[in-house]
Amino acid sequence: MELRKMGAVRVEVKLTNAIDEALVNRGLLAPHLLRECEAQALVDTSALTLVLPPEIAQQLGLRIRGQQIARYANGFEEPVGVTEPVKIVCQNRQTSVEALVVGDEVLIGQVVLELLDLLPDCKNQRLIPNPANPDYPVAIIKLVISSGG
Repeated sequence: MELRKMGAVRVEVKLTNAIDEALVNRGLLAPHLLRECEAQALVDTSALTLVLPPEIAQQLGLRIRGQQIARYANGFEEPVGVTEPVKIVCQNRQTSVEALVVGDEVLIGQVVLELLDLLPDCKNQRLIPNPANPDYPVAIIKLVISSGG
């Protein structure tokens, strides 16, 4: 029986300053001033959200809105910056999220994967659309029905 080595999943993503994009859409910013970049990202299912290196956050012109404690795999904790919204496009699916600013590579965490409705295929080192929703992302929500009154 041949054992195949599991590997890291890396994908190309397009990152855009979501506030810039909103201003362009409203006619308040010239389109050529829209800050965006393409990057190789590591899919990290142990990470919660999007993580950007400081250089990319700066290139996108993202302001730090606050701090959050980040806990690393080794248990070490430290406060890191939290950015304004970033639009992330991956495999023709898109969402906007805040990002943590730390490290030296772009990480795509579990929340981003759920919003994009993509799943890691570690065996083949790629992301795949959720088989239940192969054509477009679907958000799962709990329906709460009020009895009125």
